[in-house]
Amino acid sequence: MAKGPEAFRTISEAADELSVPQHVLRFWETKFAFIRPMKRAGGRRFYRPSDIAVLRGVRRLLHDEGYTIKGVQRLHREEGLRRLVSAGGGEGASPAAEGRPAAAGRDGLYEALRDLETAKQRLDALLKSK
Repeated sequence: MAKGPEAFRTISEAADELSVPQHVLRFWETKFAFIRPMKRAGGRRFYRPSDIAVLRGVRRLLHDEGYTIKGVQRLHREEGLRRLVSAGGGEGASPAAEGRPAAAGRDGLYEALRDLETAKQRLDALLKSK
């Protein structure tokens, strides 16, 4: 018998639903203060439906969109939990948000490469003048 959509999930059920190992959920709890499952006797974790929605967003941003942990933390700080929940619902992440790799487009990579080459040329010129 399957649980209803409003039922709490154990860590194993949450991990199965999100397709991540249980230890990843416990790790995310240490990195993201906004992930706080309810804990019962013996430290058993129970995830509310709202917790699952946030975790789904975090998973999508980290695994599918290529965000770093610091990038997701910054996104939460700047745009709040609603932004993380919406990311889990299938909406893409804000491309302007830091923490996302430049691989979103080749133009961004080429621009970064040009900036680095310019900086290297300036450094080389400074070193030659001394």
